[in-house]
Amino acid sequence: MRIKLHPICAAVAGSFVFQPMLVWAQSAPATPAQLPEVTVKADVSRELGAGYNPPNAVSATKTEAPLRDVPQTVNVVTAEVMRDQHATSMQDALKNVPGVSFSHGDGQRDQVSIRGFTAIADQFVDGIRDDALYFRDMSNVDRVEVIKGPAAVLYGRGSSGGLINRVTKKPGIDVTDFALSYGMWADRRAEADVGRVFGDGAAAFRVTGAVQKANSYRSQQFLDRAAIAPSLELRVAPETTVLFQADYLEDRRVTDFGIPAYRGRPVDVPASTYYGAANARDADYSQSRVYSGTATINHRFNESWSIRNATRYYHYSLDRNNTLPSGPVNEVAQTVVLNRSNVYREEHGWFNQTDLTQKATIFGTQHELLYGMEIGQQNKDLVSYSKNGVATVNLFNPVLPTLPLLIGGTPATSNLAAVKTLAFYAQDMIKLTEQWKALVGLRYDNFQQDTNQRLAGQRDLSRTDNAWSPRAGLVWQPSKAQSYYVSWSKSFQPSGETFALANNNADLAPETTNNTEVGAKYDWLNGKASTTISLFRLERSNIKVANATNTALLPIGEQRTDGVELSGAAELGSGWRMLAGYAYLDATITKSSAALQGKRATITPRHSGNLWVTKDLGHGFGVGLGANLVGARYADPQNTVTLPGYVTADAMAWYRRGAFEAQLNVYNLFDKGYIVSAHGTNANLNMPGAPRSVMATLRYRM
Repeated sequence: MRIKLHPICAAVAGSFVFQPMLVWAQSAPATPAQLPEVTVKADVSRELGAGYNPPNAVSATKTEAPLRDVPQTVNVVTAEVMRDQHATSMQDALKNVPGVSFSHGDGQRDQVSIRGFTAIADQFVDGIRDDALYFRDMSNVDRVEVIKGPAAVLYGRGSSGGLINRVTKKPGIDVTDFALSYGMWADRRAEADVGRVFGDGAAAFRVTGAVQKANSYRSQQFLDRAAIAPSLELRVAPETTVLFQADYLEDRRVTDFGIPAYRGRPVDVPASTYYGAANARDADYSQSRVYSGTATINHRFNESWSIRNATRYYHYSLDRNNTLPSGPVNEVAQTVVLNRSNVYREEHGWFNQTDLTQKATIFGTQHELLYGMEIGQQNKDLVSYSKNGVATVNLFNPVLPTLPLLIGGTPATSNLAAVKTLAFYAQDMIKLTEQWKALVGLRYDNFQQDTNQRLAGQRDLSRTDNAWSPRAGLVWQPSKAQSYYVSWSKSFQPSGETFALANNNADLAPETTNNTEVGAKYDWLNGKASTTISLFRLERSNIKVANATNTALLPIGEQRTDGVELSGAAELGSGWRMLAGYAYLDATITKSSAALQGKRATITPRHSGNLWVTKDLGHGFGVGLGANLVGARYADPQNTVTLPGYVTADAMAWYRRGAFEAQLNVYNLFDKGYIVSAHGTNANLNMPGAPRSVMATLRYRM
């Protein structure tokens, strides 16, 4: 693996940053007092989000497994981390995960890159695909788990650099939690989380929700959002439960694509400067509505066999209108051309998953076997209108045009895409000896796509891909505190994975990704702290690039990411908590057209890191401090525009008395100017980060 020595050394040395604090905590004198024995009955699965350093995860294996037994990097952002940071969006939560970088998602959706590869469609909820293009709310999220590297063996198509799984809050605990927040730019948010258990666990319900209205540091931007998620669990037999979940989200905001570039850098203007319509709140808005329903049946036959069946239906609609600086920049005249679009999406689909789990001893070795099947169908309706050159504005002092909401005329795109999935998979977690464990798996996917073109002169398109996705890993654990692993996995990314098939990609085979990874995981202080270091190579082949002479695509592209990641989490004595991470990513186009050969992957910094530390001061008081480091990135595939690196700092303080809590969060403490995200395929769509801001929260929780 050709990785420069100094970043690896830096990352390895970084693992010892955790050790002085751990050694200090370990040497602290034990409390001599002996407490009386207390018997506590709790369902641990209901409190997966508790603490900063959870020992288990569910996403990597589809069963609750110790992180130290998984031969893959898995990062977990728990509910308590999100509460302390007042994280209400996916971007807020994922800034705690090394190796994740941000796209602004056309101002309408969550979109990130993981280890240098876009993860636009790699969003899941409770292990079920959730790839609709919208901004998610965190009010119903117990934790966010990020699997690094391909995970197609359990989840199917996609996931070159990794995937994101939201584990939702579920019934099973008595909880009453109400919070009111107010912050800069009239940001007002109310949250609720109420749950009850009845009849010694025979029935339980939970309802979460949030309402938020806000303006923004960005001129004309606003947010108007509402979310609610009720759930009910019934124990219909001693070993059988049925869980019903519903979720509704409505989100309206200005469709903000950011600012253009000038002479290789984002234009130097105030962070508030907007390049769109003067009447943006009426003409440049996006409104999405998403609702879903899930039914999950769990049954345990005996100590060896159990089954889970989950069915999820969702419906998503989008009304997007935008004006953006996507036209050419005239550096001599210092102007940029604005383009305009209307985009309408209507989408619905369903998935059904059946997982059969078996625990067995075979030839003296212990096995936890998973046999699974997934079927699903999605229908995606798209109509869009586009108009180039609606205005030309000055780069440094744009005088914005007042524009009509609708463009009119003939649609630029009008199609209906139907996607069908049928998959079978098997996985075996093997305990060979006390020191040696293995994880192997294989999945077969039949992925069918049909696109009905409604515009004159365009032909209907279809293709079917059959793909095998293998996975293998070996773990060596010489002691309870050490775990060393090596793993290999493979995934596939078909044409039209997220969007409808097009004439230039319908005949091309899927792209494929291979991941080789070695790593080490350490537990400290009897599991109160943990660290992970991993070295990996990701290679994606058959990437589609444009032919220089026409609009056809050629499958000749290859991208490789060599990298190192270090992460740590701790629940130390004396009220200390910590979450930290670092990533070095050498993400390069290794084979492509002359214009892209040797270029770096977009919006992917070589160096990035995060640190968040809190301290309980006693008597109800506590403080927290954190920092995020993001190195320089490229905004476009040709690497013509550089987004400068930056470091931002956040702080928080709280006071808790009984069921009441007051919390103050300060973001971008030193008022740093920076670019937080970009489009990733266009040099002139770069999003300024927020200046210093303050958020106050009052909470009642019992």
